[in-house]
Amino acid sequence: MQQNRKADFPVFAQFPELVYLDSAATSQKPAAVIEAETAYYREANANPLRGLYDLSVRATETYENAREAVRQFIGAASTREIVFTRNATESLNLIAYSWGRTNLRSGDEILVAISEHHSNMLPWQMLARETGAILRYLECDQSGIYTSDGLRAALTPNTKIFAVAQISNVFGRINPVADFAEICHENGTLIVCDGAQSVPHIPVDVHALDVDFLAFSGHKMFAPMGIGVLYGKEEYLQKMPPFLYGGEMIEYVTREGAKYAELPHKFEAGTVNVGGAAGLHAAIDYMNTVGFSEIMRREQELTAIAVQEMARIPHVRIIGGDDPKAHHGIVTFAVDGVHPHDIAAVFDADHIAIRAGHHCAQPLHQHIGVPSTARMSLAFYNDEQDIEIFVNTLKHLRRKMGFE
Repeated sequence: MQQNRKADFPVFAQFPELVYLDSAATSQKPAAVIEAETAYYREANANPLRGLYDLSVRATETYENAREAVRQFIGAASTREIVFTRNATESLNLIAYSWGRTNLRSGDEILVAISEHHSNMLPWQMLARETGAILRYLECDQSGIYTSDGLRAALTPNTKIFAVAQISNVFGRINPVADFAEICHENGTLIVCDGAQSVPHIPVDVHALDVDFLAFSGHKMFAPMGIGVLYGKEEYLQKMPPFLYGGEMIEYVTREGAKYAELPHKFEAGTVNVGGAAGLHAAIDYMNTVGFSEIMRREQELTAIAVQEMARIPHVRIIGGDDPKAHHGIVTFAVDGVHPHDIAAVFDADHIAIRAGHHCAQPLHQHIGVPSTARMSLAFYNDEQDIEIFVNTLKHLRRKMGFE
């Protein structure tokens, strides 16, 4: 019998009528995560890393234990390769600012997948303007498919870095990142992977993928807001200058300069988010308890039900096609004659939370010829009743908007 995972998440007890289908924007938090963050502030709150007294030592252990949990979770070789940030956006900006400014020159090329979230696009636009590098885009087809041959054709001897998400936040399609990494490395190109939509939903092993950088956010994987991760191969992080300067990221300071701390601390200036790290650790423990086999099975089952039912409804178009296997927990759609914001308002009236707009992927929407869309996205805490309620509202949506 399917276990009721909603019981683990206090929000569903607080709002029993809520049908939450916006997990791609942010996930709900299990009680174990909320308690872990609260327990840190209740029992071990102190400034970590520098203090020699017991409470500070406990704070440091909490923080570094979370780093080790992340290392194991994504298969990194060392905790030196795990940098804590605020979110995936900051992680991606760190790469562009630190690696990019150090390594790119006028005439070099940056290749970005057209389906990228703005967080994995705007930093590269900024970097191209500042360095004189050339920004180019790898285009997908209308279903969101990129091919290895297409990537090979887009790479040139001047392509220094390629940025791509493992799972698109619009299509929900898994990109073959391991194949892309092999192609990039054959060309002498580094690959940056946005894992914000993949790390919460499928096993991600950075060693197997062989990506050079991976960014993801805690808040999309059941952890608190304000904690994120940058994974980077040590050989690259070692050569990169700090992103921010100040306390905690130094060994010593003189009037003339400073010697920076060793990895990963040279990228973690200022007082760090220990409470968020404690919550992230608890989220990882919780996900490991549920298990990816259960997470993937449940999410794929629910996605398949949603896509199959949506495909039967007249005037509804699923972005990326109606093959359920192409959508991993994310189904973006349009309804003839109804603006996405109106779609979201109708759903909200039925206590269903979905997202409407361009989903921070405006160039992709321009590429596929759709100004904006609506998006439902789920997690393993959803159930069949959620999908049934969602589909029922969608069936009657055009009638509610005055269509016959």
